[in-house]
Amino acid sequence: MKIFRCDHCGQLIFFENSVCTRCGRTLAFLPDRRRMAALEPLDELRWRVVTRGGRGAPYRLCRNYRTANVCNWAIPAHEAHELCPSCRLTRTLPDLSVDGHAQAWYRLEVAKRRLLYSLIELRLPIHSRDEDPQRGLAFDFLADAPSGEGAVMTGHAGGVITISVAEADDAEREKRRVALHEPYRTLLGHFRHESGHYYWERLIAGSARLDAFRERFGDERADYAQALQQHYDRADDGGWRDAYVSQYAGSHPWEDWAETWAHYLHISDTLQTAAACGLSLRDAPLPGAADLTRPLRGSFDALIERWLPLTFAMNNLNRGLGLADAYPFVLSPTAIAKLRFVHDTIQGAGSTP
Repeated sequence: MKIFRCDHCGQLIFFENSVCTRCGRTLAFLPDRRRMAALEPLDELRWRVVTRGGRGAPYRLCRNYRTANVCNWAIPAHEAHELCPSCRLTRTLPDLSVDGHAQAWYRLEVAKRRLLYSLIELRLPIHSRDEDPQRGLAFDFLADAPSGEGAVMTGHAGGVITISVAEADDAEREKRRVALHEPYRTLLGHFRHESGHYYWERLIAGSARLDAFRERFGDERADYAQALQQHYDRADDGGWRDAYVSQYAGSHPWEDWAETWAHYLHISDTLQTAAACGLSLRDAPLPGAADLTRPLRGSFDALIERWLPLTFAMNNLNRGLGLADAYPFVLSPTAIAKLRFVHDTIQGAGSTP
């Protein structure tokens, strides 16, 4: 994530901000420009960017920004859509009359926008179901039935990513993390993981990279349901650490890919943030890794060289605050080779991380 400043007063602002805390200007993310902007009203619906050097084309706030306060994106005023590119991908909402669901919807949309920012930065194809009815991306945010029957399972199928509304509840998500013996479970992590399943279908299935995928991750034609059952029945002996980024990654090649994909998004986004903050590490354990602001120029080796010392610093900072490790994983050479495969796949899709 880049670092953003208010166009009007220069105040540092976050990607989620809708109002500048210093000057009070309305803020919005402009996906066509990949930047946060301070806006001033032109009329009842149209806004323009506050700039010192002139006035650009007008924008309209996303309908979910204006009416539901769950979005902070804007779209060019000439476009016919009322929803921004992110909100257009949300296909199903939970019953908002149920207590807590409106707040859960907001948190889900925040995490989704973070994911989409990463995908945009990596120049990956993002098409809605309207644009591509067969392979387009969509999100269903579903809640468990009040009766307690038919619990919603977070997952992906045919381009549709389903996220359980319960995952937006911090206490419930932590309860599930402990029950499943996971070192890490976040809402954004779910979005990143499930997007990996989507892009496996877009970038790997039926492509020239499929054989190389099977050589690196295994044969995805293995029975998926049986593999998951064996995973949950098997005690954790720690052996997965030699070949996978997480224990769950060892359950099936599809999950190995999705977990590795999610880790790659963790890495690329965090390194971009560190670079934008001007971060450098004194006495970094790897040569050339100290200055995180130098351009990566698409180099996977440079990416990993910077990531490993950065995780050491992040985990120590968290421990100093009495928190769990920010990145509670150790990457083996085999896991790093899988990350390289993801990196090369994204590069081949036309990206420049």
